[in-house]
Order: sequence, then C-alpha cells, then structure tokens
Amino acid sequence: MIRSSARFISPLKPLKPLKPLKPLKSLKSLASLESLKSPQSHPSLKPRWSRLARTSAAVLSAGALITAALGALAPQAALADETAICYNCPPEWADWASQIKAIQQKTGIRVPFDNKNSGQSIAQLMAEQKSPVADVVYLGVSSAFQAKDKGVVQPYKPAHWDDIPANEKDPQGYWFAIHSGTLGFFVNKDALEGKPVPRSWADLLKPEYKGMIGYLDPSSAFVGYAGAVAVNQALGGTLDNFEPGLDWFRKLKANAPIVPKQTAYARVMSGEIPILLDYDFDAYRAKYKDHANVEFVIPKEGTISVPYVMSLVKGAPHEANGKKVLDFVLSDEGQKLWAEAYLRPIRANAMSPEIAARFLPAADYARAKPVDFGKMAEKQSSFGERYLQVMH
Repeated sequence: MIRSSARFISPLKPLKPLKPLKPLKSLKSLASLESLKSPQSHPSLKPRWSRLARTSAAVLSAGALITAALGALAPQAALADETAICYNCPPEWADWASQIKAIQQKTGIRVPFDNKNSGQSIAQLMAEQKSPVADVVYLGVSSAFQAKDKGVVQPYKPAHWDDIPANEKDPQGYWFAIHSGTLGFFVNKDALEGKPVPRSWADLLKPEYKGMIGYLDPSSAFVGYAGAVAVNQALGGTLDNFEPGLDWFRKLKANAPIVPKQTAYARVMSGEIPILLDYDFDAYRAKYKDHANVEFVIPKEGTISVPYVMSLVKGAPHEANGKKVLDFVLSDEGQKLWAEAYLRPIRANAMSPEIAARFLPAADYARAKPVDFGKMAEKQSSFGERYLQVMH
C-alpha cells in the first residue's frame, strides 16, 4: 500500500509493508473491529486511518486521471487518422476553402488550410524528406517538375486519370493538372482614384500607376514566375532569352511595385493593391461572388495560361487519405467546384454554360499563347536569380 498521497504524482519509492493485523480471539475483538467505523472512538488509530483514507482517495483520483487521459487521446488519434495534410492549399486562393469543406463532408477527411506558395512548399518537403509531414501538395506546373526531380513526390494515378490531357500530367503519375488559369490584371476599379483601367503591359510602366501595382515574388511564388514568363513572351522574349521581361521589371521599379510572397486577394479587395498581376479566376470570383467593382484584363500584347497540379508526397504519413483527396479533386463534384470558382477544370465538361458565359470573350483569350511547361520549369531557378539581381 502507498503510505502517503501527498507525493502521488512524483516518482514512486519502495514502500515499507504495513504490519499484519493480529487474528481475532473473541467476539469482543470482533465488536472492537466493528467500532473501527468510528475511528474517533480509538484515538490511537486516527493517524493510520487518515493515511489509509488519503491513500484510497489518491488511488481513485489517479485512476480517474488516467481514464480521462486515455479518453482524451482516443478522439485525438481518431482525428489524426481522418486528416490529410496539404501544402499550398490557402483558403483565399482558387477557393480552396469550398473544396476543403466538400472534401470533409464527402470523405470525412479534414484538410487544414496552408498558406505556403509553390516554392516554399518544395523547400519544406525537401527539409522533411526523412520524416514527411505532408500527404499531398498543390503546385504550379513548373514547380511540379522540380518536385519530381527532388524526389519529394511519388506516383499515383487517381480516378479520372484518363480524362486528363497527356500534356497536362506526368506519364508515370508524379503530378497531374486539376485546373488552369490565365494571367492578366486583376483591377479594383474603385481604388484607381479615377485613373483608367490599364490595358497593356506598357500601361503599367506609366507614372500615374505608381504605388498601385502588385505581383507575387517571381523568385518564390509560381504565379509570380508565370507572370514574368507572360510579360517576357508578350514583349518578344523566349524561355532562352528573358531580357525583355527583365528590362520591363527594371522599368517597373520606378513605380514602386508591391511584391508579396503569398496570395494577395484580400489586399486587392481592400484597395491596398489596386492592380495585381494575377489569374482570371480571382478577378471573376471578386466580381461575381463578392460583388466587387473589379475587372479582369488580358493585356493587349499577350499572356499565357498555365495549369495547377497536385501530387502525392513521397512517404506521406496518411497516404490512404491523401489518395482520397486526390481522387476527390478530380471527381465530378470536385471539378464542378473548381468551375464554380472560375477556374477552368481539367475535365472541361464540368464547366456549365452559365459559368462559361461570365468569362471574357474567346477573342480575348486567344491572346494567351502556348508555353513549354518542361522548359519553363528548367529555367525557373536561373530566372529567379537574375530577377533578384535586377530588383535588388
């Protein structure tokens, strides 16, 4: 028996056994034992009775604590089993908030929001290779080539694999497109202070737009790099010659551009960034869902359209859940949700005529020129280094 409850939660020490009670010799002894129910009648027994009571209370209390702890751990373990970690799934981007809500409703799998960009996600996956944390990752297409080369993703061909065009998936299943967007200007017209909506890459260099232009960091965020490829190609450059694009960025410095690393949807909506180099789907969402006075512009000189892709992380701790997430984003319901967020779903039939009618005319989208995604990936790192030299 434990002799004292005062130190019950400290490391236990060997205890001296209590002396055994002497056998009863008579009914009188039995009567005296019965009187132990009232220790006050036996002052000499009070200390032992008190210790016994305290010890019993401590044991019962400890048992309750252990039971409660085990009970608390059970739902936590169950919750962990129902989780899939996605890197680069921010709620404000591409309406991941609605997609993640639907994933939990339909599969029971909880996917926490994550605000990394493509470059940050790959860096994190590389740092965690010996002990992976993420299960799936969402990336701009050129970043997907890098993820495969770095060995941080593994093959998986989800449901509806055959519906994905051959040039928008890795043949072995290391990555596959789920939707695409077209680069242009996401403009908050109320924040322009009476200035005209810019219509071209050249317009953005005009002094009247100083302090009004934003773009995501091309050395880190895929959308930033896609914007750089778009302006470079529109001004006559190629993936082997970024000089036209770099020269444009040099000139843009005079207009004090704002360069965040993560999605800046809220900053456009608030008017902090009146003009953002961004995708059509963000502008349409602001216009048709948030009813903001915004406009999407495809610049006169041209632009590009690019897919976003997903991959199963190599060594994913919740691999089965990760696969269910990847299956869902390509399902009929998942693709419909992307279309309702004004992305072009990779399964084109998920786009309803009503949603399609809200996009700019096909003549405007004809200014989006094709690009070699593999070569785009190959040149991304070297462009990022040169961009940083130019801007700093």
